[in-house]
Amino acid sequence: MKRKHLVILGMLSAGIGAALLRVFDPAIPGIFPPCPLHYLTGLFCPGCGSLRAMHHLLHGNLPAAWAMNPLSVLLFPFLTYGLASEILMTWRGVGLPQKFLPASWIWSLCIVIVLFGVVRNLSVHPFDLLAPGAMLRP
Repeated sequence: MKRKHLVILGMLSAGIGAALLRVFDPAIPGIFPPCPLHYLTGLFCPGCGSLRAMHHLLHGNLPAAWAMNPLSVLLFPFLTYGLASEILMTWRGVGLPQKFLPASWIWSLCIVIVLFGVVRNLSVHPFDLLAPGAMLRP
């Protein structure tokens, strides 16, 4: 299969996924599966709440999205930019402008993601607010 066909299939899948995510709330059991780590251990992974955050972003509710997973909300624009650049590179041969990131920055991001996964499971204030939806509770 040609790379362009894979990109078209990926864009179509992403569009359908976004439409489903806009219509169906991932907080309600049904179409979206639960996080396997949280289901099996009760611990929140760094990505827990990302689907709910994206659902809220698709509805324009930034505070609720932030409450579900602040790290995902911060990283979504970079992920979107990178995917758009990859699509343009495949489609027309030229992507969006790219900034070279030193390996130390990438390793630092990995450390931040792991630390976020650890501290959001601490039951000590203010870290307990990093659990998905905890900032929405009175």
